[in-house]
Amino acid sequence: MRDKCVIFDLDDTLMYEIDYLKSAYQEIAKKISIDEYDAMISLYRQGKDVFLYLEQKFGIEKQILLNMYREHFPNIVLTNDTLEVLNSLHNKGYILGLITDGRSVTQRNKIKALGIENFFSEIVISEEFGTEKPNRKNYEIFHQYSVKDYFYIGDNIKKDFITPNCLGWKTICLLNQGYNIHSQDFEKFTEEYQPHYKIKNIKKVLSIIL
Repeated sequence: MRDKCVIFDLDDTLMYEIDYLKSAYQEIAKKISIDEYDAMISLYRQGKDVFLYLEQKFGIEKQILLNMYREHFPNIVLTNDTLEVLNSLHNKGYILGLITDGRSVTQRNKIKALGIENFFSEIVISEEFGTEKPNRKNYEIFHQYSVKDYFYIGDNIKKDFITPNCLGWKTICLLNQGYNIHSQDFEKFTEEYQPHYKIKNIKKVLSIIL
């Protein structure tokens, strides 16, 4: 059954990036002042610099705060729907992969916290790999498996779909349900950036791929 390769994005696809942010803010608040968590969330929602606020109030260097954010081990979990999708595809014997941009320690901690590392034959993290999406290298590494059909599931219209579209893969966009960090302005991008499918729930992936 290894005739299909299914590659996922991580942030705002397999997990919500906002959950990581909240986890990091909670961790920082525990170390500085637990009462600051609500203020941090409020400032973030206002688009203000949370770490500058903390630096000015507590005298902690902004870089130290950023390192705490990036290096903490997050309290995050998969949704039941996402776990069902990964289990179903894995049990079919399909090759699964992950392509994610970001720092190695941050993304590895997310993957470990979610308990999903063993699902994937290949994990491409930009800092480790040396290039970011939409660089072709980040996708073409999966051509080593020489399967019939490739699928890519992501959320970021700016960089997720243009390269797999060019490579002849089928692309699926998980639509923002109000939690995503990045907006999805489909009308701002030309056809080559557009996914083949748009879905509201990740479980829809199964009816497209299986």
